[in-house]
Amino acid sequence: MRISMPLQYAGEPKAAVEQVVELEKAGLDTVWVAEAYGFDSPTLMGYIAARTETVSIGSAILPLYTRTPSLVAMTAAGLDDLSGGRAILGLGASGPQVIEGWHGVPYTKPLARTRETIEICRKIWAREERLTHDGSVFQLPLPPDEGTGLGKPLKIINHPVRPRIPVYVAALGEKNVQMTAEIADGWLPHLFVPEKAEDVWGEAIAKGRARRDPALGDLEIAAGGLLAIGEGEDTKRLLDHVRPMIALYVGGMGARDRNFYNTLARRYGYEEAAETIQDLYLDGRKDEAAAAVPDEFVELTNLVGPESYVRERVEAFRAAGVTQLNVIPLGGNPAALIEKVKGWAS
Repeated sequence: MRISMPLQYAGEPKAAVEQVVELEKAGLDTVWVAEAYGFDSPTLMGYIAARTETVSIGSAILPLYTRTPSLVAMTAAGLDDLSGGRAILGLGASGPQVIEGWHGVPYTKPLARTRETIEICRKIWAREERLTHDGSVFQLPLPPDEGTGLGKPLKIINHPVRPRIPVYVAALGEKNVQMTAEIADGWLPHLFVPEKAEDVWGEAIAKGRARRDPALGDLEIAAGGLLAIGEGEDTKRLLDHVRPMIALYVGGMGARDRNFYNTLARRYGYEEAAETIQDLYLDGRKDEAAAAVPDEFVELTNLVGPESYVRERVEAFRAAGVTQLNVIPLGGNPAALIEKVKGWAS
């Protein structure tokens, strides 16, 4: 397994990039840059490219509804050029609250939009012919009856460094995971419990892989959580840092009847807790919602505890098919943690 780390999008960007520079020296392989409704991801990714030399730089995620597929492809190709071939394009549909509330764009056909965006990006990067696409979401050029009729097929002006930039998809639902296993280079699951992954996603991944083009190679999986090594209650209490985040996703990241993360918690077997967390969170009782997150859920989605236990967690993620252990190092020496765990994961 390689070692990756998500960059915290709510913090101070320059300080976060300084940490990436240090962790690159310790062996960090990939940094994932999120985009929600704060600063955009590509600006920060370009800054990271200028400050680093070896670390791969991935968007995690670039929301599909916020840009045309052609702009997505142009952005990824530009970053790949500036970084010397270190770009990874992480895509996701986000959710109706952000897409319709923040961007004012209808949240429609997320699966078709994902598939067509990837198809268009790969056509642009390959630069084999002028761009045309006839899909259920995108028609390129735009049909005459939908515009001026003056659109024409074009080819990207620059020559991309690579004709195939890796594409990872953030997916949780069964159909989305199946599609990801079929067409993407990698998968970015959130709140990943390795011991329960086969029961929740095994069938969907198997169906997708059965239709997968062998030329894509094996499906990469990037998943993990907090990383801390130590004895005693002080270390264990570090897990409390993620309780509010889990409560936010399971309880408040979506409407009561349309929350992908709440559905995931139920599929993991935490039906009663998922309902309680959502009730409390939507009622404004966020601290109580965080306290209601099951200890097992917190422990299994992270790597926190004595060294022997953390090594067991590393192996659990490996056994579940994870190829990039995606960790947030906590403690006094994050670089030492990355170096140690990379040694175990190699």
